[in-house]
Amino acid sequence: MTEGTLVKWLIKEGDSVANGDEVAEVETDKATMTMSSFADGVIHKIYIKEGESAALGGALALVLEDGEDAPDDADTPPATAGGEPAAEEAPASSSPAPAAAPAKAATPAKTGSSLPQASTLSGDRAKASPLAKRLADEHGINVGTLRGSGPGGRVVKDDVLMVAAGGFSGGVGTAGGIGLNAPVSERGDEVLPLSGMRRVIADRLLLSKTTVPHFYLNVEIDAEPMMQLRSKVNEASIENGGPKYTVNDFIMRASVMAAVKVPQVNAEFQGDSILQFGEVNLAIAVAIDDGLVTPVIRSAQTKNMRQLSGEIRDLAGRARDKKLTPDEMQGGTMTISNLGSYGVNNFDAIINPPQAAILSVGTISKQPVVNDANQIVPGMRMWIGMSCDHRVIDGAVGATYMAELKRLLENPVLLVV
Repeated sequence: MTEGTLVKWLIKEGDSVANGDEVAEVETDKATMTMSSFADGVIHKIYIKEGESAALGGALALVLEDGEDAPDDADTPPATAGGEPAAEEAPASSSPAPAAAPAKAATPAKTGSSLPQASTLSGDRAKASPLAKRLADEHGINVGTLRGSGPGGRVVKDDVLMVAAGGFSGGVGTAGGIGLNAPVSERGDEVLPLSGMRRVIADRLLLSKTTVPHFYLNVEIDAEPMMQLRSKVNEASIENGGPKYTVNDFIMRASVMAAVKVPQVNAEFQGDSILQFGEVNLAIAVAIDDGLVTPVIRSAQTKNMRQLSGEIRDLAGRARDKKLTPDEMQGGTMTISNLGSYGVNNFDAIINPPQAAILSVGTISKQPVVNDANQIVPGMRMWIGMSCDHRVIDGAVGATYMAELKRLLENPVLLVV
């Protein structure tokens, strides 16, 4: 990262601080973290306001030693002409703090700005024929509000006459009719600045799709045995004060067990070699307000379903509160992305490099199926997809993994014993 956002000050000017005291909450690319003071003293001046962005390596605030007089330029954050931090300009006994924040306050990005509309409210710049303009003036219609039916959106005679008659033409006129092509809202286009997280997501996924040779596998799962077992497990668990298990808990356990059985998928490409991991560090995609993060369950192959369930609940909750540490979002060896709760039947996810595989989980739906007696009966089905890095995983290896995953989910008792 090259900059962060000062989310909240935990101190104010005039407060005493000691080295190591938490002084602020700062939003990094993917988490909100506390920042500690690097000096003992008194907060003399705060340079960055809450909500403002700050470059890495500058000063957020000025800390003076007890009894120290403030320098003449204390109200100005130390910076070079180019805006880079220049700690040597500060008095020897004063400490810009914390050291990992900005040389000068950055202007906060606007949340959105309206762009000019394609047509003006005065008819002067509207694309309209001379006759259409004259008729619009006669009927008191602002030709600039009309959407034309002529070539290139040009307003023609018929458009004006239809509005004048109270019909639906290309826009809004004084006759009170609302045209079929009229904007449904007066809100204009908005430019939404990229957050640090969205910028990282854009860069990494572009890298993935342009440098990683993806191929995709999909299998249909008979989800009825899993749903029946889940119902019984939850009933017993709740009676004994335990947690309620989700479908994703079963899928996590099955994906890890399948990766142990087919370890070739739990690997990454390293240029002139393939690194096959001895442990399954399972990353789970979690949607948050401005993007998504992938907290990691480490050594997932050593944990039962209850442990996996409890850990992802904790990680997902802190992910949505932006309280994860960087270590908790790094080191994944494979990922699960589940959009089933959104009603998505199936999809193909983009690999999260340097991993070689990501699972995409769809919703469970009731479907007519053919049973062993060749009868059409109601059943429960779900689709799971797997996106593979072909430099690491061949089709047969991926298919073997998916077959094992299907076997486990369709015989879910294997997941809880």
